[in-house]
Amino acid sequence: MTTAHSLIVEQLSAGYSDKSILHDLSITIEPGKITSIVGANACGKSTLLKTIARLISPSAGQVLLDGKSVHHVPTKTLARTLGLLPQSPIAPEGITVGDLISRGRHPHHGLMSRWSKKDDEAITQALDVTKITDLIDREVDELSGGQRQRVWIAMALAQETDILLLDEPTTFLDVTHQIEVLDLLVDLNLKKGITIVMVLHDLNLAARYSDYLLAIRKGKVHSHGVPDKILSKEMIKDVFGLNSHLVNDPVTQKPMMIPIGRHKLEPSFEKL
Repeated sequence: MTTAHSLIVEQLSAGYSDKSILHDLSITIEPGKITSIVGANACGKSTLLKTIARLISPSAGQVLLDGKSVHHVPTKTLARTLGLLPQSPIAPEGITVGDLISRGRHPHHGLMSRWSKKDDEAITQALDVTKITDLIDREVDELSGGQRQRVWIAMALAQETDILLLDEPTTFLDVTHQIEVLDLLVDLNLKKGITIVMVLHDLNLAARYSDYLLAIRKGKVHSHGVPDKILSKEMIKDVFGLNSHLVNDPVTQKPMMIPIGRHKLEPSFEKL
């Protein structure tokens, strides 16, 4: 099992150039749990992940890892604790699966350190957990979308971080591969205790696969808590501007959102 780390966002404001995206946002991430960030497009979900991962410097506030600002944590130390899988990552042309995953070991090496048995074991385990051992010699750009996503997750796992941030890990995947990736993340959380924070667009998948939901509206925390408490018609209307019904997910008994459009659609039947 991994070591539990505290991750706290305090009064965070951040953005790009002169455009502010996050405004005085505060949140405590539950260690060892899965938190999904939801919200409308351009509300600040990806900006929050990038700021936590130190890719963006806040204009105010701070991100605390074990009580210390991430900006005061040495780069390699941070990379050994916290990993980020960005949205639509791009692999170098012609790189093989094995070579890409091995890059996840870089934070564990200094200028004079050599490749070790521990590195091999970390890569072997990452390949095994993501079930892509048979792909190790394939070029990444030859793989399907679902296979590529597993490769990127394997690289993050090889990094052996206790906190994993994922920006829309199911984007561009068909429903089968979406479920496979999310099942994999739940397995990692349950078996290894990895804290997972991910951005998801699908509210129903977020509710099904998460311990906690963080709803963001216009760069601020709208609500945060367990799906049963957070996912409501009022929240969906406030955050997404969408009218909806809520029913119980027949698989998990968690809430499931049924959107209401402007048109009433009647079922149609083909004549036999």
